Amino acid sequence: MSYEPVGLKGAAYPEQERAARGGATGGPRLGMRGWLRWVWRQLTSMRVALMLLLLLAVVALPGAFFPQRSVDPNAVLQYYRDSPDTAELLDALFLFDVYSSPWFSAVYLLLFTSLIGCIVPRTWSHLKNLRSEPTRVPRRLSRFEVRSELRTGGTPAETERTLLAALGRRYAHRTGIEEVTTASGTPVQIRTISAERGKGREAGNLLFHLALVGLLVVTAWGQLVHYRGQIVVVEGHTFVNAPLDYDSFDTGAWFDAESMEPFRLRLDDFSSVFTDDAQPRDFTASVTMLSPDGAEQQQDIVLNQPLETNSTRVYLTGNGYAPNVTVTDGDGEVAFAEPTMFLPSGDLFYTSNGVIMAPDANSGEQQLGFSGVLLPTVIESPEGEPMGSAYPEAIDPVLVLTLYVGDLGLDDGQPQNLFTLDTTNMDEVTAADGDPVRLVLRPGETLELPDGLGTITFEDLPRFAALDVRYDPSIASMGVFAGLAFVGLIASLFLPRRRVWAKIAPGPDGTTVVTAAALARGDDPGLRRELDRILDPLGRQTKENP
Repeated sequence: MSYEPVGLKGAAYPEQERAARGGATGGPRLGMRGWLRWVWRQLTSMRVALMLLLLLAVVALPGAFFPQRSVDPNAVLQYYRDSPDTAELLDALFLFDVYSSPWFSAVYLLLFTSLIGCIVPRTWSHLKNLRSEPTRVPRRLSRFEVRSELRTGGTPAETERTLLAALGRRYAHRTGIEEVTTASGTPVQIRTISAERGKGREAGNLLFHLALVGLLVVTAWGQLVHYRGQIVVVEGHTFVNAPLDYDSFDTGAWFDAESMEPFRLRLDDFSSVFTDDAQPRDFTASVTMLSPDGAEQQQDIVLNQPLETNSTRVYLTGNGYAPNVTVTDGDGEVAFAEPTMFLPSGDLFYTSNGVIMAPDANSGEQQLGFSGVLLPTVIESPEGEPMGSAYPEAIDPVLVLTLYVGDLGLDDGQPQNLFTLDTTNMDEVTAADGDPVRLVLRPGETLELPDGLGTITFEDLPRFAALDVRYDPSIASMGVFAGLAFVGLIASLFLPRRRVWAKIAPGPDGTTVVTAAALARGDDPGLRRELDRILDPLGRQTKENP
């Protein structure tokens, strides 16, 4: 037997009605606006913000495994020479420009948006909470785990003053009086105290996240306006802080050349200290900074201690030797006369490789190229042949070169590495026995080149310093926000959030009965001790958990 309400006879339920019309059953459709709200709620949740922060760290990892154009463009070029096919694939995936890639920027912007949407509402809520008074005393304090009850001989007013003094300034408090009626019908006034401390814990949490947003903002700003350049300077030479004077130069999207600080930097001297077993101990570049007004400022640049001027920093990143060589051609004309940097090969003894190019020799018809090695402290075989270097300091330096004649390839407009010699269109000069000519020179020595090609003189051996010049006005702001984030983190981890309530009522025989309870947010092993500390000035032992 079935029952159907009279008022509903012939009426279909909504699901049945939709099914009869051929519609789908279920909840109402969200629509475009509903979906956008749902996506925004997900994006601005703390869970998603933490996931994006972790994702940002993950997508930044390729920058540690592949050379970056903004840091070492020469390493990227070398990667192309060694593995051209792989390099093209990596470049298409922006793995040589990780920190300016679209996918890194997308994660960065999503994290920024998520943090803003997550933190701003909490900030307003916390500001309202800071202005609010402590919560009222709960009706039943007996249900709290940390509670105490005691009797004292003072009056309720005296007891209240004692408890307020014990709470001190660390607790914000409010007091009140409740009117209650006993079982016998007698009205009694109960004094109440509600106290709270630790709002700085939440403030620290918000400060940490706001500082994190600040770090993201100033980091993005610094990347937009920064510039960074690398330059190699030989002793006695000067470079100008201008884009064209750098060996490699990288800038942000909002870089303005007019913002570059006008100065010149001269490398006066470079000194190094090594142990007896060739371990490096110290490197010092003595420089003179020349201002447009003619003022000179002498400073030393050492590792991890850059020269600082306003927001520009000059770092010492490398060093080596630059043999000063003079080359004359067969007509007696000077075809080349300047220091040439030889790069250390990576051993402890500064064995260095380099090339010398004289494109103007013989009016450019027979260009000269030299490729060889510099041995700062030569080791010779019993026959007097150079075998290697025994120490990184230039105690007995020797320059060993081979000679090539032909077209250096400098006139076809193709860029070349200054530390390698393109011998595609050149012939190696050989001796009468068919062996390659080997030129061995010490400082001050001159050798005649075979076949009347000219002469080469090893004048002296100055040092060079590799400098990294960085301009980033956001560094100071990043330090401030990093400090604020640290303070906020410490506050959110170590400031306890506690609430204490007390009821003070008249007791029998002129005594006063105090019932107190405490509550903490999260696990707080010191909560019992804190309640005992507050009640101790009343002069009686507490009765725990009555």
